[in-house]
Amino acid sequence: MPFASPLLVVPCFNEAKRFDAGAFQALVTDCRLLLVDDGSTDETGAVLGAFAAAHGERVSVLTLARNSGKAEAVRQGMREAIARGASETGYLDADLATPPDEALRLLGVLRSNPALSLVMGARVARMGARIERSGVRHYLGRVFATGASMLLGLPIYDTQCGAKWFRVNETLAAALDEPFESAWAFDVELLARLLDGVHGVAPVAPAALHEEPLRAWRDVGASKVTAGGMVRAATDLARMSVLRGRRAARR
Repeated sequence: MPFASPLLVVPCFNEAKRFDAGAFQALVTDCRLLLVDDGSTDETGAVLGAFAAAHGERVSVLTLARNSGKAEAVRQGMREAIARGASETGYLDADLATPPDEALRLLGVLRSNPALSLVMGARVARMGARIERSGVRHYLGRVFATGASMLLGLPIYDTQCGAKWFRVNETLAAALDEPFESAWAFDVELLARLLDGVHGVAPVAPAALHEEPLRAWRDVGASKVTAGGMVRAATDLARMSVLRGRRAARR
């Protein structure tokens, strides 16, 4: 039976060796987990299955037949979360660059502010925060964030942090109805769909989007972010700008 509670999606691809069951345990008491095995070719399926079996209905596994990429794994997972009656859903990178307690804090911000539709983590280096981010990743991120901010028409600092929570509603469901066109900048594409409204559904107001500066974040050594990926993401931003223009013209 579906029941209303937060359900966090964790996309996983070949995570058998680094899936930290102990760390994920910290999440299970406050929200349900949906671990999406994105067509892994190692023992990820067995590792995730064992973790789910140990936690009953609090943890489940969604297995994709083939590797479809993070964007599609997140989309499929969030659609499944909505189908299961989640009150809020979101996603968290499997490498736990964003610590579990921070992911739960973001959820708390969303739940305590009914006017918000989305809370996303922002990796803002500042006094009192432990944001351990490589220089290259930081500067590539700033260039990309500037483009994303211009595309969305909002002063967003960090669209690419892999920790976000969404309130489940008709607008979110519609935004997830079709696969993302961008594999590299799907976070921005999802935000654009929410702001524009798709399939005749009312858009989300900019005031309903909130960035919450993280208190801790660490640059994981095995990160898959590359300069080439950022270039492809920038190309996708240009394509999204055209798509937003077409949607605006139809309204």
